[in-house]
Amino acid sequence: MSALKNIARTGYIAKGLIYLVTGILTFMATIKLGGQKAGKEEALGFIKKQDLGSTLLILLSIGLLCYAIWRFAQAFVDPQKRHGKSKNKGQRFALFISGITYVSLAGLSVLIAGGSKGNSEMKHSSILTTEAGLWVLAVVGSVFFGRGVYQITRLFKTNFDRKFDLKSMTNEKKRKIIKNSAYLGMSARAVIFLIIGFFALKGAITANLNEIKNTSDVFSFIETSFWGSFLLGIVSLGFICYAIYMFLSAKYRSF
Repeated sequence: MSALKNIARTGYIAKGLIYLVTGILTFMATIKLGGQKAGKEEALGFIKKQDLGSTLLILLSIGLLCYAIWRFAQAFVDPQKRHGKSKNKGQRFALFISGITYVSLAGLSVLIAGGSKGNSEMKHSSILTTEAGLWVLAVVGSVFFGRGVYQITRLFKTNFDRKFDLKSMTNEKKRKIIKNSAYLGMSARAVIFLIIGFFALKGAITANLNEIKNTSDVFSFIETSFWGSFLLGIVSLGFICYAIYMFLSAKYRSF
């Protein structure tokens, strides 16, 4: 379990870094201080441009693979069931999909480190122009929409204290930071997942692949809405809060 614990902690840090870069770049774009409305791919591209960027991306890909391993362990072995009731089949499936997602993201990180543009947008796939492809798109949209709903339900049902080693946190302020960063971060993720899911489903129903949106497209969509810049600023700050939650999970989470 100690090896798996270290793998999980490394994974949480890597995941947090992705959300931190994404949130900061988007927030900077919102307040007109440079930056860009960034999804995960844009965040990886930003890291690539830094000194030793390729090396950093390779290290990050290792961290993302660690997170994927932790998700697969949660899905198949459920190492934390001794802390409470075991996960149901729906939760295990969601964890498995999460693992697949982060394996893909690790691969994308390696591709960008090697100089590839790493275009991962679904709308450019010719497979989706077929009837079977549209069904796949509908499934993907349903998964994203379901993840958004799940994030919202977690806000009301999850006891975040139970997941952390509170004995190592004598400072009440740290406990509040964990709760607040979790609530704000998951709320922002829920908004993004719901919008991505909605447009993927809309694209599948109308057979219009231009409806498909990735994270950066969703940020642009939010910005063009009523009070768009304000809402985009809130969502991007939510991403930064989620990064903080991931870093705190790496240090204080109970395994």
